[in-house]
Formats: sequence, structure tokens, C-alpha cells
Amino acid sequence: MKLLIIEDDINLSHTIRETTHKMFEVTQAFDGEEGLFLASQHIFDVIILDIMLPFMNGYEVLEKLRKQNILTPVIILTAKDGIDDKILGFKKGADDYLVKPFHREELLLRLEAILRRSGGDFKQNILSFKDLHLHTQNVTVTIGDEVVKLHGKQFSLLEYLLHNKNTIVTKEQIFDRIWGYDSETSTSVVEVYASNLRKNLKRFGYDKYIKTFRGLGYMLTENGEDCD
Repeated sequence: MKLLIIEDDINLSHTIRETTHKMFEVTQAFDGEEGLFLASQHIFDVIILDIMLPFMNGYEVLEKLRKQNILTPVIILTAKDGIDDKILGFKKGADDYLVKPFHREELLLRLEAILRRSGGDFKQNILSFKDLHLHTQNVTVTIGDEVVKLHGKQFSLLEYLLHNKNTIVTKEQIFDRIWGYDSETSTSVVEVYASNLRKNLKRFGYDKYIKTFRGLGYMLTENGEDCD
């Protein structure tokens, strides 16, 4: 799972990274514009967002994300504890609100609650779709009582699709999520891995649930017809 921290206090950002790095692959942004750019890639599972940021405050970042229909769960992190500030944050689309200073354990519990509400099993690290269960901790996939053998980044691709059930994810989003911005390969590798993933799911009849939107991307859905 991927976490984006948008916080201009470098020491605090590093503290949050150290607190969460065992559970997340962490990316840090230190101003509002950089944070908005990264969050707009739609490759993160949860965002921790400070309010008082350079160039663009957290409320503006959050409002722009929601207008782009990016619904990634957001925890607002701020020194402001007034009720008006909290109401404004929730109106802009926040999922939770944590006031500085805070205990590390409280942050972890709030992250756990948000991920549980968004469909993941935080404690057991299990993502499910019908009879398919993906276990992130031991990197295994089962359908019913059988183990599905997935190789390399096929597991990461399936995990990303599961996190975004019934939502189209573009090839570019998949590439940035799994291979990274600085990868020397091209986005065409996504098609190769999607094809191989389907082959491994075919004998279980689950290949049909990965829908292709040609020229755009993929979606995991119960309706298994591809779209031109």
C-alpha cells in the first residue's frame, strides 16, 4: 500500500514516515503544489495532508482533488483545533482530522480505520473480490481453496486493481504505481503484465473480471465485457 505525506515540517514528515514505513510505501511532498501534483496521479491508498503549506494550503489541495473526482482517503493534519476548522475540512472532503501534537499510536489507529472503511483488511492485510483473496503480508493469492501462482509485478497489478474495484485505472497510473516515475521501461509493459495476469486467472474463470478500456486502461469489475 502507498501513503502520501504532504507536510512542510521536514522533521514531522520524517517522523510520520518512520512511524508508517512498515505498513506503507511512503512518498513525501513538502508544499501544496507538489502534493497536489503527486496526489493527482491517483496512485496512493491514503493521504496525510497538512493545512498550513507553502504555495497552496491543504484546504485548496483537498478541494482540487475532490473536483478531479479523486476520492483517495485523506487525513487532515493541523495545529488548528477549532470546530470551524474541522467543519471546513470535512466540507472540503476530508475523511478524518488529527490535531498536532498527536500520539503515533493514534495516527496508526486512524489510518487503520480509514483503510478498513475503504475496503481493505488492515490487520490481516487481505483484499477480497468474490472468492479471490489477496494476502499482502505473505504475497499470496487464493481463489477458493487453491493458490494462484503470480509472478513478479503481476501480484502488484492485481493488488492495485483490487484497491480500485469498479474504477478505471489508466496504464499511466498503473505504471507510476508499480514501476515508478523514474523507470527506464515504457508503459507498454503494463499491457504485457495485464495479459499475463489474465492468463494466470483464466483457469479459475476470473480473467473475465479484468475489463480492458482500449487506449485507456483497466478495471476490475463483476461485468467482464471489454470496452473499445
